[in-house]
Amino acid sequence: MTSMTSVQITSPGGPFKLVHGPVPEPKPNTVRIKVQACGVCHSDMFVKEGHWPGLHYPRVTGHEVAGVIDAVGTGVVAWEKGQRVGVGWHGGHCGHCAPCHRGVFFGCQKFLVTGFHEDGGYAEYLIARTEALAAIPDVLTPTEAAPILCAGITTFNSLRHSGAKAGDLVAVQGVGGLGHLGVQFANKMGFHTVAIGRGQDKATLALKLGAERYLDAETTDPAKELASLGG
Repeated sequence: MTSMTSVQITSPGGPFKLVHGPVPEPKPNTVRIKVQACGVCHSDMFVKEGHWPGLHYPRVTGHEVAGVIDAVGTGVVAWEKGQRVGVGWHGGHCGHCAPCHRGVFFGCQKFLVTGFHEDGGYAEYLIARTEALAAIPDVLTPTEAAPILCAGITTFNSLRHSGAKAGDLVAVQGVGGLGHLGVQFANKMGFHTVAIGRGQDKATLALKLGAERYLDAETTDPAKELASLGG
């Protein structure tokens, strides 16, 4: 294939446009990914509306990308064609600045955000730097893997750095895009998991995902309920 379709933003505040163009070639230390799925994150609106420093247009956004490596650039040794990979918010780092030397890659002075500083996953093909890649196991479908690369990482790291230990009481506020993943992670981490939402329509899902209790904020005071549980 020599041409591809992408969804492009041509100017701040402008509409999404379906465009056709050439399939990009991978540069050194990058790979080309044939996109199989891309999640839609509210942060994409920063690009849509131009509310982010250093943006250049036209731009293809999307930073919850799952696909298969279609081609590799020179210098790529750890990844190969046909490998299932994903790309999230982290689009690349320099590896040379002080934050990078401390292993704080998100603090890199030249940090790149997928779909912000370089084109993202609202396209049939995507060029990604090798340090931004994550391998996707065969047990996950592309549509399952894509949101884990942003919403999943957000909730997982929040729980991982919370200081809570297995057996502790943990409350997850909301059972939406992030919350439904947070409930599952909290359950698998061994926490006594309480989900908080608005309305009884979310109760069945919350319990199915692993919450021990569901608190309806429309009919109860979650703070008092959590305090009574020892939180």
